[in-house]
Amino acid sequence: MTGGAGEGRISGEDLLIARLFEPIARHPGALGLKDDAAVLAPPPGHDLVLTKDALVAGVHFFPDDPPASVARKALRVNLSDLAAKGAEPLGILLAIAIPADMPAEALEAFAQALGADAHAHGAPLLGGDTVRTPGPLTISITALGAVPAGTMVKRASAPPGQAIVVTGTIGDGALGLCLRREPGRPGFAALDSAGREFLADRYLHPRPRLALAGALRRFASAAMDVSDGLAGDLAKMLAASGVGGEIEAERVPLSPAARAAIAAEPALLVPALTGGDDYEILAVMPDHNLDAFAATATAAGIGTTVIGRTFAGEGLLVRDGEGAPMDLGAGSFSHF
Repeated sequence: MTGGAGEGRISGEDLLIARLFEPIARHPGALGLKDDAAVLAPPPGHDLVLTKDALVAGVHFFPDDPPASVARKALRVNLSDLAAKGAEPLGILLAIAIPADMPAEALEAFAQALGADAHAHGAPLLGGDTVRTPGPLTISITALGAVPAGTMVKRASAPPGQAIVVTGTIGDGALGLCLRREPGRPGFAALDSAGREFLADRYLHPRPRLALAGALRRFASAAMDVSDGLAGDLAKMLAASGVGGEIEAERVPLSPAARAAIAAEPALLVPALTGGDDYEILAVMPDHNLDAFAATATAAGIGTTVIGRTFAGEGLLVRDGEGAPMDLGAGSFSHF
């Protein structure tokens, strides 16, 4: 995360890095952010797991979202990918394109929140790059993790005849986004302030399920995080694995706030099942592993729910409460 100053000169970028990002780069391999690269030794007998997500203002977050919330989201969506692979975090690389009109205090709030959240999740800042941009604020984080050699939980390894499981509750992030865009909808009017605040927080602040990394390695045949919508992401996993699957919409776990909003406005069920920003774990595992996985999750304060099964074949069937197939349209968010 070094600047581009000529020999003997200190650039404004160097000063910005020294003031905001060097204090949060606590890992010795970051070399105080004074070199062109970091040094990281993976634990002996482990494989590296690497993932990257980019967030763009106006696409992945609202331009007026609190900078601290943007920092947490940028970090946590990457940590969610590591969790779904059964990986433990080792560190992160940050690239940030900063608009010329971004206030200094907003950038400071971003850096402070990123440092605190990275420390809390055991994912220290190792390096990266800072640039100016005439466009929107853009953040790209590369997260590095590790798993015991040969144990990464893949997306494309779900066999037929196993249970489909999700963690936590589904649809909160998508409904939080709907609430932000259309606060006057009947479903949200039925919520009290606590319910609306819960949905808004779930959209702003993902909860990466890192506590389940080890359990996923032990018990899951396949897994991925739910970032673009439950139905669409499950369809991706099934297609990658060459199997089919069936789930029951009524078994999909909903928070009290989501359940109340959908009860008041049933049309909200579709975005809850297809919208993004859940960052829960979607896994496939044999029946004999369900109890052990659930016990581990419960001990970590995380719920688990069996919502369906895989089968030999292809495609995803989502059934409503009466057993009829549901039409969910595209099934998930897509940039293209």
